[in-house]
Amino acid sequence: MESHEAVRGEAWPQTSPGVEALVREMMGRVADKWTLLILEVLEEHGTLRFSQVGERVGDISQKMLTKTLRQMEYDGLLSRTVHPVIPPRVDYTLTPLGLSLSEAFCPVWLWAEAHYAAVMAARAAFTAGKADAQE
Repeated sequence: MESHEAVRGEAWPQTSPGVEALVREMMGRVADKWTLLILEVLEEHGTLRFSQVGERVGDISQKMLTKTLRQMEYDGLLSRTVHPVIPPRVDYTLTPLGLSLSEAFCPVWLWAEAHYAAVMAARAAFTAGKADAQE
């Protein structure tokens, strides 16, 4: 893989195609709102049952919750523990890998908190400009 020019004119370090593919895949995965929300919920609350994850995430179907949790388990972001009781109990916990990914997105949450008012003002100005242009 050839190096790319960085913003400051410096060459980016070479990356193996496998690493680049993983980065693209993981970006797509975590760009999914459900993965990010589940990461946040488990990071904040620790080990939770399936229904507790769903309740704390809110507005997620059981099918989507199941799909997202399975994908996160597949990627090594969380562990799933089945307790042999009746009715069955399943607990979900972030792995160290999942915790590190959650920490990587912490700056995004901090950015959103710091710039919330500016983003809302920009959206309102954009909407007002669109309304003015239609008149």
